[in-house]
Amino acid sequence: MSRRNNRIRQEVAAEAARIMATEGQRSYFAAKQKAAGHLGLSSRMSLPSNAEVEQALREWQALYGGEEHASLLEELRRGALSAMRFLAPFRPRLVGPVLEGTADEFSRISLHVFADDPDAVVHFLLDRGLPFEQESRRIRWHDGSFRDLEVVVIEAGGQTVELILMIGREALQAPPSPIDGRAQKRMGTSELAKLLATPAS
Repeated sequence: MSRRNNRIRQEVAAEAARIMATEGQRSYFAAKQKAAGHLGLSSRMSLPSNAEVEQALREWQALYGGEEHASLLEELRRGALSAMRFLAPFRPRLVGPVLEGTADEFSRISLHVFADDPDAVVHFLLDRGLPFEQESRRIRWHDGSFRDLEVVVIEAGGQTVELILMIGREALQAPPSPIDGRAQKRMGTSELAKLLATPAS
C-alpha cells in the first residue's frame, strides 16, 4: 500500500508542477488540489509536500524548459540586480523563485527591503515619480503565529518587482520558506552580480 501511495504522491507532485509551470499558479496548495482533481483523486488524500512539488517543478523545467528557461532566469536575475542597485539604501536581498531557479514567465522578482520607517520605501518611490501598488500578505511565522507583511509592487523594464518590507530589528530574521518552513534564502547585490558573472556550466 505504501508503494502505491508513494506512486500517487509522485503523480500528484508531477501534475502540480506542470500546473505551476504552465498556468502561473503560485500557490502550492491550490496546485496540489487541482492536480488531485485532474487525476480523479480525493483532495483529502495525503498530498505531496511543497518540497516534493518543487523538486518535480525543477525536473519539469529541466526536461521542458531548456535554453529558454535558462535565458528567462538570467533575464529575471539581471532585472533583479538592476532593481537592487536602484534600491541600495534599503539593503535589498533577492528571495524566492528567481533566486531558487524555479522562476517562470509568470514570476515576480521578489526582494526583501529593510527600513526602520515603514513609509520610507513608499516615500523613496514617490520622490522619484515611480508608480506602485501596495498589497498585504499573511504568512505563518516560525512560531506558528500569523504575520502580515506589507508589499510594494512596481513595474520595471517589463518585469514585475515586489518589495517585501522588512521593518525594524524583528525583520532581520528571514520569514519561513513556503517550501520547507526554514528561513528563506537571501542573496545580496554583490553575490548576485558574482553569480551572473559566472559562466553557466
